[in-house]
Parts: sequence; C-alpha cells; structure tokens
Amino acid sequence: MEVAMLEKEISGYIGKLLRENFGRGPGNVFCTISKPFVSIYITNFLSPMENTLLTNQQSVYVQKTRDLMMDTLEEEIKSYIELNTKDKIKEFYYDWNLDEKSGMLLFIFEKDQPYNFDSYDNKNLVEQETIELSMEIQKAPEETHSKLLNERTLIIVRHGILISLEKEFIQLGFQETLMIAKRKLEKKVITQHQSSYERYLNAKVTDYFVDWNFDKDKSYTLFILKPD
Repeated sequence: MEVAMLEKEISGYIGKLLRENFGRGPGNVFCTISKPFVSIYITNFLSPMENTLLTNQQSVYVQKTRDLMMDTLEEEIKSYIELNTKDKIKEFYYDWNLDEKSGMLLFIFEKDQPYNFDSYDNKNLVEQETIELSMEIQKAPEETHSKLLNERTLIIVRHGILISLEKEFIQLGFQETLMIAKRKLEKKVITQHQSSYERYLNAKVTDYFVDWNFDKDKSYTLFILKPD
C-alpha cells in the first residue's frame, strides 16, 4: 500500500476508534509515516463532559481519564498499525493539549537506531536550543536528535534527561505525579523558547506535545509547524 493511502487509512481508523471510545470523534486526524516514526495529530477533540471539567478547573481529571482510556486502546492501535505497515512497534507516546482541543500519538518502530536522520536547515541550532531548554528544567540530555518528518511536523528525541531526585520519585511510585508536573513545566519553558525555534525553523509553532519513557530515560517532543 502506498504511504499516502496508508496514512489515510490509519487516520480514518483512529478517528473511528476515538469516536467509539470517547463518545465524540475528533475534527481531523493527520497521520504521517516517516520511519521509524508514525505520528498522528488530532484536532478539535473534546467531549462535552471534558469541557465541563475544564471549565471547573479540573484538567487533571480529564488527563487521568484519557490516560486510562489510552492504556486500554494502546495494544489495539499498535496491532492495527503493525498489521498494515508490516513492521513491529516497540514504543508508544501520546500527549494532549486540552486548551487547543488537540493531541498527538507517536509510534516508534523497532528499527529506530542509529539516529541517522536527514539534515534540515538549522538542525544543529534547533538541537542546541533543546539542550538549553532541558538545562533550565533539569540537566543537559546525554543525547539530542531531531527529525523533520515533513514541513509541518518536527520530532525531537532526548536520552538521559532524568536527574537523581526524579529517579527516586519514580522508584517510590510517583510516576504519574512526576509526569503531570514535568509536562506542565516543560510546556511552560517551551513557550519561552518558542520564538527561537520559530526563527530557526522558518515556521510558526502552532502546537506542541511532549511525553516520556521513564524506564528508558527518554523523551519525545513533537512540534506542529506552519511554514512562513
């Protein structure tokens, strides 16, 4: 199956699955396949109940409910993508921007090393900006890589970013609390660096998402871009 057709098939499947399980489907689903990644960007996705909770400053409850639902749907989505791409998926990440009613799903195929990603304009500057951003929050990553999937989608991967205190929280079972705190803080700092990213990428950053794999001490950030 051609990549464009496959992207369309996956987008349709995700839209239907979310509608069946959340009670309301998204406005649009955009799938991009650029191995080793499958990225899915979801827009206009918020149920009436979730909207009520957000209005009453209960975003944490919305986040937790979606976490539970994604835990349930993860294997089903992975199986569908593996069946249609004939490749094995080894990692799955997701995040929501509740204010913008958007979200991202990111799947990583097994063959994701080494990071021999194609170059793009100002790639080194984008990665250096990410290192500086990370240092403001915790520490410089041991590795930082980025890949421009297309003119509207940028992925940044960082390895070795957890500090000792965070690792101790994880050992004590506070993963969920740490995830919520890190996500809120990191997005705040990304906003402060947004103008630099936009200058290097010659594009507006219209949306962004971040997720972690604490076991692998690894993080993925996804930028949605609007080229100048």
